[in-house]
Amino acid sequence: MNYAGPLSALTVALFLSACGGAEQDIASVKGENPRLDEPQRGLLPSMTIADPVGWGDKKPTVPEGFTVSAIATDLQIPRQTLVLPNGDILVAEGRGGNAPKLRPKDVIAGYIKAKGTTSVKSGNRLTLLRDADGDGVYELQKVFADDLNAPYGLALANGNLYVANQDALVRFEYQEGQTEASGEPVKVTDLPYRINHHWTKALTASPDGRFLYVGIGSNSNITERGMEAEVDRAMIWQIDAETGAHKPYATGLRNPTALTFRPDTDQLWAVVNERDELGPNLVPDYLTSVQEGGFYGWPYSYWGQHVDERVRPQDPDLVATAIKPDYALGPHVAALGVDFSSPVMGERFAEGVFVGEHGSWNREDPSGYQVVFVPFRNGKPSGEPVDFVTGFRTAEGTHGRPVGVTVDPKGALIVADDLANIVWRVTRTQ
Repeated sequence: MNYAGPLSALTVALFLSACGGAEQDIASVKGENPRLDEPQRGLLPSMTIADPVGWGDKKPTVPEGFTVSAIATDLQIPRQTLVLPNGDILVAEGRGGNAPKLRPKDVIAGYIKAKGTTSVKSGNRLTLLRDADGDGVYELQKVFADDLNAPYGLALANGNLYVANQDALVRFEYQEGQTEASGEPVKVTDLPYRINHHWTKALTASPDGRFLYVGIGSNSNITERGMEAEVDRAMIWQIDAETGAHKPYATGLRNPTALTFRPDTDQLWAVVNERDELGPNLVPDYLTSVQEGGFYGWPYSYWGQHVDERVRPQDPDLVATAIKPDYALGPHVAALGVDFSSPVMGERFAEGVFVGEHGSWNREDPSGYQVVFVPFRNGKPSGEPVDFVTGFRTAEGTHGRPVGVTVDPKGALIVADDLANIVWRVTRTQ
């Protein structure tokens, strides 16, 4: 049977109506101690898909004392951004992943989810933005490097610009102020690419520049392709920046989509997208510090020792070692960006992290579609998240979807919007 053809209205209707039980208050599934319901398993998950409508003359909503402006438009799927020492901004643009669908419901889900993404062709490039006179208008928008393979993660260290493509970590020599790459990229090391169910490769550099850290997502939701497909997946690699030698730094992270170091420390942090098909309120995506050698549960358990009974065989000894994440962001918010704040963002937002939440597809009541601020106290997340950039989804439809977030030392938050193909800049007005 060919499942890839056009879907009947009846099929879609059945899919959308399945398992659409009552939704609990999503706020209870956030924070240091989220409420975890019993798993809900059914034939199909409930779905509410983004319906793109564009921004028109509208903008995202930001808190009082801030303003937002579009500093780059007409991009080709902007994902992550990097603020360079001279204030230039690099934008990674692209779309990856070509994993074959295993089940009829995966084909149906893929067809429907695609309607909530941009139709723009993958850029496979880096674009440089420059505001030469510091007036907040980025008058230069120029391709810095192209012919890349779904670039995602970006880092600057050791006089080199590092780019995590979906298949390899590469580097360019970088001289401050240059507006385009001076040569072809040099491969640092290959990255797992077979199947590539989760294709994004998050990237950050250690504060001393010695090591690079790459997030590598699983090749399935919950091992439906078999454990052999998960070799070198669902983990963070530590890579020697000079030699390319690598090793697993932490494992059991289903899809670590963004990485960063807490300022002035050697503590790595990540946001992670958790598993699907356990109901609309399981499992919460999360923000966590990452311990070297730590195991975070996938596929056998979630949020510490909550066992996922779908996995066979089980591994109770490994589950017993699973580390509970630091902070729940909410179920299915699809966190894709994280960066630590600083006093340049004002007293209220001086200590904590900004998280870009791309937005759910498998909840009747959509979650995410915003940038939140998670306050910190004594080096740990503490308190309720604060909605910082909102308005991406309204009654009119879905205007945009946030991905990467980067704090500009000049006093701004840079937000990549991969649905509207815009980069937003949020600045203080007081």
